[in-house]
Amino acid sequence: MATVTIFDLDKKQVGEREVADAIFNAEVKPHLLHDMVRYQLAARRQGTAAVKTRSQVAGGGKKPYRQKGTGNARQGTVRAPHFVGGGVAFGPQPRSYAFKLNSKVKKAALCSALSARFQGEKLTVLNDISLEKISTKAFAEVLQRFALEGALVVIDKSDSKVELSARNLQNVKVLRAEGMNVYDVLKYPNLVLTDAAVTAIEGALER
Repeated sequence: MATVTIFDLDKKQVGEREVADAIFNAEVKPHLLHDMVRYQLAARRQGTAAVKTRSQVAGGGKKPYRQKGTGNARQGTVRAPHFVGGGVAFGPQPRSYAFKLNSKVKKAALCSALSARFQGEKLTVLNDISLEKISTKAFAEVLQRFALEGALVVIDKSDSKVELSARNLQNVKVLRAEGMNVYDVLKYPNLVLTDAAVTAIEGALER
């Protein structure tokens, strides 16, 4: 099994732990990462673009001129698509862009993302992240100590002090283990996990 070093907030080594190869040291499959990022971004799209069809445009109830004898083509309404101010033919309507992705693909994609960070030596494991008070400066100092200019920090449970301390830092995001996803893992150059978060991730992905 692969082994990771565990540090404290002062960057002192406090131990090591084995991690599951199937999760943190698996083969990185770019096509799965691509599919999962597309899946996430598609689900985020609002899909609210809409235009009015000829039945929704106000007016046009009266036939503009008689059927025959004018020399013009027959017309039933001035709100048809070929008239200025008329309805739009085949325009966009509210829709969902989401598509289905198998749960096995989702798990495999997350394992690939975690493995990419581990194999690229962009994974840092801390024994714990606990702050005495809400302090952006204190949180930034921890990241500077590890030379992390941008990072996704994953904790095992809600911690308002940590979450609020990181909120104003550029290129830094704090997530709970259950909310970790492929898009955010790939978006940030470094991944920071607490020891408890590693346990939670392995428990979720090994089911």
